[in-house]
Amino acid sequence: MAELPRVPPEMFRFTTTERADLHTAVLYAFGEANERLETALTLDEVRERLRSVGWYAPIAEQDLAGTLKQLVGWRLLDVIFNHAGSFATAEEYERKNLQYSLTKRGEAAFAGVQHAMAMLASAGALQTAVLDAIADRLGELEELLGDPDPSRNRRIFTSLQELEAHLDGLRTNTKQFNGELQRLLRVEGTDLTTFHEVKAATVAYLQEFVTNLEQRADVIAAALSGVARHGVSVVHARALDGADLPAMPGVDHATPWLAVRAARWEGLRLWFAPEDGGVPRVRQLHHVARRAIVSLLQVLDRITDSRRRSSSAAADFRTLARWFATAAGEEDAHRLWDAAFGLGPARHAHLGHADAELIPAGVPWAEAEPVEVSALLRSRGRTERMGRTGRVRDVVALRAERRARAEKERAELEAAWSALATTGAMRLSQLGELDHDTFGRLLDLLGRALAERPDSTGFRRAVTSDGRVEIVLRAPEDGAVAVVRTSEGWFRGPDYLIDIRSLRLGARAGAVGA
Repeated sequence: MAELPRVPPEMFRFTTTERADLHTAVLYAFGEANERLETALTLDEVRERLRSVGWYAPIAEQDLAGTLKQLVGWRLLDVIFNHAGSFATAEEYERKNLQYSLTKRGEAAFAGVQHAMAMLASAGALQTAVLDAIADRLGELEELLGDPDPSRNRRIFTSLQELEAHLDGLRTNTKQFNGELQRLLRVEGTDLTTFHEVKAATVAYLQEFVTNLEQRADVIAAALSGVARHGVSVVHARALDGADLPAMPGVDHATPWLAVRAARWEGLRLWFAPEDGGVPRVRQLHHVARRAIVSLLQVLDRITDSRRRSSSAAADFRTLARWFATAAGEEDAHRLWDAAFGLGPARHAHLGHADAELIPAGVPWAEAEPVEVSALLRSRGRTERMGRTGRVRDVVALRAERRARAEKERAELEAAWSALATTGAMRLSQLGELDHDTFGRLLDLLGRALAERPDSTGFRRAVTSDGRVEIVLRAPEDGAVAVVRTSEGWFRGPDYLIDIRSLRLGARAGAVGA
């Protein structure tokens, strides 16, 4: 088992002391100085920087010097002597000779505090734009790898960095959102109106995210395979050449850099196309979102039901308990018990035997034969009344009519898709005259495609809601205009290059060749 990384024990001790606010403010002062490329500060410069980071409380020089000394002791700051300076007095030498700068551990501690505060203030999100950006960067990498020119290595490096940044953002936001979602499912005791609105908005948000999620995952998996065909080691080698890492004697920057790239690439494959054939994590995310939608809808139904009822059994029992507590005496409590739980006079005492003449008038009630009592009398307060059985409706004709209508609609839909299907890329103007229903299907496909973002090659892809038909669309480069005629008029618009295919008949459509 690999040994877990250990954090130096004194790295974050500055956040737990009695003077944690001052220690943190001093580190922020050095962090702001680093942003301005100022690597060393004197005691007076630290005091000035404290005001810029929001520390306005007066602080004695001895206290500030003690704080700097403490941070040096924790190895968060390094103290150096300014031998190049000129000093007029011994006091000036004492104040300006010592300079402080952040150590590597200090930079890490400062970054850790910033990251922790950012995580506390941020909210998770499920962003389909990140998935599209990952697909775009992978497509760009595949295109760049096809060019052996070494001058393209710099762009390969930047594309790889952007790809890893998008993956980190996806993982971080997904983990945060999942944690917030699970906490939302456990929330109780809040205002019902607010609770209902938040959960309804979350359901809508999740439903929008899972739409076309599988299609986006398939596009990314295909793009990963395209890059892998060039060789992952080739990708990293060319990216390393474009990274321009500093060459320092006795220091190997390339090996750890390549190790980090390999780990990041493996993480990308685990999310979208595991090499062992396992379930991609993006599919697991789809299942989590689906389960959350079902759970939230169930909670919303329970809330709606509880708001629809004027009272509940729990509220009734609490009210009854208050009445018992305020009863004047034991007799009143017994009467309240009898009234609450129906222990009053028997409501079936008026019932008689089916043949009353067989029972002599002098026979005591306890010795007489029992009388049948309807269960409906106990639950509804009345006896059963047997009526005529309702006539069963004959639905054979209705079923046949519905079946015929469904078959007709299915045939019309198949005819429309057949009329629109293309054997390859073609112009919109080549479709010829269409009937009105088929033209409506075409407009729906065009609208779906234009709502999607174009990929790196300029093509837009979309599928129908049932996932049976896919359209690939590209704007005309020559600015041509198409006129499509229908039985009820004509349509004028850009002469798009389109490719419409049925996904049931073959592999998914690839990029349309120009």
